[in-house]
Amino acid sequence: MRRAAVAVATTAMAVSLAACGSAKESDGGSDSSDSAAKKGDDIKVGLLLPENQTARYEKFDKPMIEKKVKELTNNKGEVVYANAKQDASLQNQQVDTMVTNKVDVMIIDAVDYKAIAGSVKKAHDAGIKVVAFDRLAEGPIDAYTSFDNVTVGKTQGEALLKALGDKAKDSQIVMMNGSSTDPNAAQFKEGAHSVLDGKVKIGREYDTKEWKPENANANMEAAISALGKDKIDGVYSANDGMAGGSITALKRAGIAGIPVTGQDAELAGVQRIVTGEQYMSVFKSYPKEAETAAEMAVALAKGESLDSIANDKVDSATTKGVPAVIVPVVSLTKDNIKETVIKDGFYTIDEICTDKYKAACDKIGLK
Repeated sequence: MRRAAVAVATTAMAVSLAACGSAKESDGGSDSSDSAAKKGDDIKVGLLLPENQTARYEKFDKPMIEKKVKELTNNKGEVVYANAKQDASLQNQQVDTMVTNKVDVMIIDAVDYKAIAGSVKKAHDAGIKVVAFDRLAEGPIDAYTSFDNVTVGKTQGEALLKALGDKAKDSQIVMMNGSSTDPNAAQFKEGAHSVLDGKVKIGREYDTKEWKPENANANMEAAISALGKDKIDGVYSANDGMAGGSITALKRAGIAGIPVTGQDAELAGVQRIVTGEQYMSVFKSYPKEAETAAEMAVALAKGESLDSIANDKVDSATTKGVPAVIVPVVSLTKDNIKETVIKDGFYTIDEICTDKYKAACDKIGLK
């Protein structure tokens, strides 16, 4: 989940983790549920995810939300699922379909946080509550859960500086940022720049269309051509998929042994961390985020208050004081794989340490 657009993107999103502004003063306050009709467990939850290339959405988010909704509704609640496959227009159509089918609440991870605003308003006008999931969508949303995205960027930047060590001040890096249509990307960028600026030279920086690894690969090839293969000392990559695309380009150019960051703790990313091809990833507790989204959705569908769930409030460019839950993150390196992804049940050692990676796993004591 750049530099040229950061001021615009950050201002447009205008997210502030503020414990100020009462619910009654805001459009997204927790007392907005008062207008909802009280319902029992027989509810219908629309789940709209943005794409299926990043492993987390199909592997973690969807099944975890489905499971939690069932738990909270005595197995009576239904989750209606749609994946937009990185197409903002398709996602808008999917929202329209769910409005027509009269779901009780929607959980939306927007492909484009601005383009979704009109559809969110359609849902709002139809009396359907909306939980913004992972990305802060514009429009009259009723709740939001995500990670502290600025902290994610800071965590990545700090890890990269640590890997570069005393040579950081003389080092040149490439920044591979996320999509400009994703509000999180602007916050990752903000956090990373707050750590990296003045500490390293940023040779090239890219906003990567649709977060696609192949686009990151092309961007990295352009950076290598422009800077020279002996003039790149590290890569800030906003997620694991783009880290993979960047590393492929680096290897093709004969560049090895430089630190590359990531995010999402994808299996391929963890395996690259084991071998040393990738330095770190950001481990995010998808179970906590998914369960929180489900809790918010069920409460809103039943016309219940979010006061016992949401301890924070955030502001978007269009809605103030949205009840929110912000989930903490952890820097994942080869030193804490057991304490993070394995302990939390994301992967088993056998899944990580296949025959191809067994020797590398043994070397770091992962067995």
